[in-house]
Amino acid sequence: MSSIKLTLEKREELGKNQVDKLRQKGSIPGVIYSKGNEAKSVIAIEKELLKVYEQAGTSNIVEATMGSDSQMVLFKDVQKHPYKNQILHFDLYLVDMSQKLRVTIPVVLENRDSIIVQPSNLIQVLDEIEIECFPADLPSEAIFDVEHMQIGDIVTVEDLDVSKNEKIEVLTDLTETVATLQEPREEVEEEEVVEDVSAADIPTVSETESEEE
Repeated sequence: MSSIKLTLEKREELGKNQVDKLRQKGSIPGVIYSKGNEAKSVIAIEKELLKVYEQAGTSNIVEATMGSDSQMVLFKDVQKHPYKNQILHFDLYLVDMSQKLRVTIPVVLENRDSIIVQPSNLIQVLDEIEIECFPADLPSEAIFDVEHMQIGDIVTVEDLDVSKNEKIEVLTDLTETVATLQEPREEVEEEEVVEDVSAADIPTVSETESEEE
């Protein structure tokens, strides 16, 4: 059972005007999709929805309750306001615990602030990977500890913890580069070119006055 919970209500009001009224009251419209079934229109309280989405993202199973009914879902898509921390619409996907899921999970490089080799420059190339597994085995992220990396080391998908889990099939190419540790680049400052000026080349006050006359 998921520890992340979201309360939903059935949405009766349809149409743009009704949706605008819902948002004004602090409710956000959404949809639950399930394989072979018609999509259900729902609403969630904005504050709770934001908190749950920040915690779950798109790779953690959420227990969604609607009345006495409880269902396991994943966030499929979330439409956010372009500059406000506000969700405008959300899509949930009903999870069948007996069927494998194909999802994208984030790559997390642990201890990136504690890398022993210093100075160094950690470059992350891959931010997420695709995996397939049963919902009960779904990890929230793929992890690699970078603390003991050496200059020139390359981390590939095969090095991530999920690649060593027999219950998880990694669909992303195992040879794809995730991160590298490099020496920091030195910025070469251009030296200012100062022309040598002879004292004889500097006009005296009298010479300047005579030229002006």
